Amino acid sequence: MNWDYSQPVKIKFGKDTIKELPEIVKSYGCKNGLLVSDAFFLKNGLADQIIKESKGTLTEIFSDISPNPDVTEVDACAEMIRENNIDFVVALGGGSAMDCAKAAASVCLTNNSIRAYHGTGVAIPNDHLPLIAVPTTSGTGSEVTCVSVLTDSENGKKAPIGSPGFYPDHAIVDPVLTYSMPPHVTAGTGIDVLSHAIEGYWSNFHQPICDALAIHSIDLVLKYLFRAFDNPEDSEAREKMAEASVIAGLAFTLPKTTSSHACSYPLTNIYKIPHGEACGLTLDYFMRINASDPRVKEMASKLGYESVEKLADDILNLKKKMGLRTDLKDFNLTDEDVAELVKISRHPNLYNNPVEITDEMLDAMYQAMR
Repeated sequence: MNWDYSQPVKIKFGKDTIKELPEIVKSYGCKNGLLVSDAFFLKNGLADQIIKESKGTLTEIFSDISPNPDVTEVDACAEMIRENNIDFVVALGGGSAMDCAKAAASVCLTNNSIRAYHGTGVAIPNDHLPLIAVPTTSGTGSEVTCVSVLTDSENGKKAPIGSPGFYPDHAIVDPVLTYSMPPHVTAGTGIDVLSHAIEGYWSNFHQPICDALAIHSIDLVLKYLFRAFDNPEDSEAREKMAEASVIAGLAFTLPKTTSSHACSYPLTNIYKIPHGEACGLTLDYFMRINASDPRVKEMASKLGYESVEKLADDILNLKKKMGLRTDLKDFNLTDEDVAELVKISRHPNLYNNPVEITDEMLDAMYQAMR
């Protein structure tokens, strides 16, 4: 088995590591930064805290970001960077802020709209402004990945863009910043972590380092996610979920995600199910579909399970305990709706799955959820 491993992001992990932001900025010789933040953090005071921690180096804020960031928002952010001669970017928040900041920090150095690279097959240049990622959720792992998932609402398109230039230069993973997550966000982002790690492990493009990281992350999620959900002030659970999130990001970046993520895109685009919850919705279904694969059996065994089915049962029960979606009954899907879901679920990531997923399998899965 031949494989390559590369992870260029420098990671600072631990309580109060956000206080190291000024030194990190100084190491890049930068002085005029843009904070790209979820709008919520302008209201709860965290954005002000980060600006204060920057010691005068963060001079502008961009917060006009949708839960599924749009290409128009990336273009607006890039234009703010150009107009204000910004020389570095800090992304604060979950996947939305990260995705916007990654794309804007690169496309700002061109004269193009991000649309030129969104689902077109045209590679975006690798040049980018220094980017520091500060996650506030234990979910996307975006702080260590080279992917930005963007929506083009005008053209009805949602697709990831991958580029080596999208890797943040630094990730500051401070578990304290996740304490403000409400339980339902903890649940949804946490199940996304589980999806990243599991899909990274069983991906056809798996490799040994990512396998080991995936197992570590899965184990942490199964032990600590419900604790973090049930008691948001549980500092150990918050820290362990932050660890699980960043390690899951490392685990799936190179192997890529598979079936659950492929199906999550239409579930989010059409039915507005939050991304993490949409991934988790199909995770135990695909666990059972993939149960015959030797590596999936090996995964369950490494996690201490006697069977893949028992692991799938525990994932389903975890979702139920946290009130996450386990079906699509409230959408009253017609046969035509199911057929459309099957069609759109044939995303490229579906072909990373260890078992070939047929339209008949997808149809059976969605029919069972009706």
